[in-house]
Amino acid sequence: MPATRWRGRSHSTWSTSRRPCAAWCNGAAPSPRTCSNPCAWPSPERPFPPVSSRVWPSWDGTGRCAVYFADWQFATDHGEEYLDPVRSQYKETIFLIAARYLGEDIAYCPFIFVDQDVSLMRGLIQGWPKQFGTVWITRAAALPSKAAPTETAGGKFGATLSVRDHRVVEARVTLQDVTDRRPSPTFARAVNVRYFPVLEAGKHDDPAVHELVQLRSRNTQFSTIWTGEAALNIFDHPHLEIGDLAPISVGAGFRFSFAFTVDDVVPLKDLRKTIAVAR
Repeated sequence: MPATRWRGRSHSTWSTSRRPCAAWCNGAAPSPRTCSNPCAWPSPERPFPPVSSRVWPSWDGTGRCAVYFADWQFATDHGEEYLDPVRSQYKETIFLIAARYLGEDIAYCPFIFVDQDVSLMRGLIQGWPKQFGTVWITRAAALPSKAAPTETAGGKFGATLSVRDHRVVEARVTLQDVTDRRPSPTFARAVNVRYFPVLEAGKHDDPAVHELVQLRSRNTQFSTIWTGEAALNIFDHPHLEIGDLAPISVGAGFRFSFAFTVDDVVPLKDLRKTIAVAR
C-alpha cells in the first residue's frame, strides 16, 4: 500500500496530523496519551467476546481501555494533500481495549468513528472497523483568551462523539503536568481483523479475506505530552454496543501531538483456516 503519513497535534482527547490530540484512558492506573485521551476500566461484568480463539480482552487486573479523540492531517508518499485541506483533514474517535495474543500484550479496537470518506475506506482496508461519526474537539490557542485554552497547566479541553444523531461520548481533561509516559493501550500494539466477504450466492460464509493483522508504523514522533485529571462518560446507543464500554473508573487524561508513517502490515493469522477446521 502507498505510504501514508499522519501528523497529530495536541487537543484534549484526540490526535491529529501535527495537531493536538487528547486521550482518556479507562483503567486502574493512569495512562498517558497526547490527543485528548481518557483512560478507564469498563465493567468486567459486561466483557467483550474474544476476537478469535487467540485474542482475548485482558480484564484481569491490568485490563483497561483508552479513548482517543484525534484531529488528523495526512499525505501520501509523493502527494501534497495537505495543501487541499478538505482532502487531508478529518477527526476521529478511537476506542482501544487492552488484550492478549499468544501471551503478548496488544490492543484491540472494537469501535472507531471518523468524519471523512477517504479515511473510512482506508481504515476498512487496513482492518479498522470504521463507521461515520461526528467528532468535536476543543481548539487550543497560542494567545490567552476566554474563548480558547492554552496548552499549559490549568488548560481545560473537551471532546464529544455523536453517532447517527445520538451523543455517545463526552470527555474532558484539565492539564496539570508534563509527563514522559504515553497512554495505554496504544496504536503501536493494535491487532486488527481484515474481513472481506464473497457476495456470490452460496459463498457468503467463505470470505475472500479473513485475517488477523498488525500494522507496522515508522518515523514516529511525539510532542510534549500533557496529562491531568479527566472525566469520561459513555452512553448507550440504540443500535450499537458502545455502552458496554462505559467506565467504572477513569484514570488520567492526556493531550499531545504526534506524527508517523504507515505503509506495512504484519499478517498474524489466516482465520479462514480456523473456520474450515471448525466445520
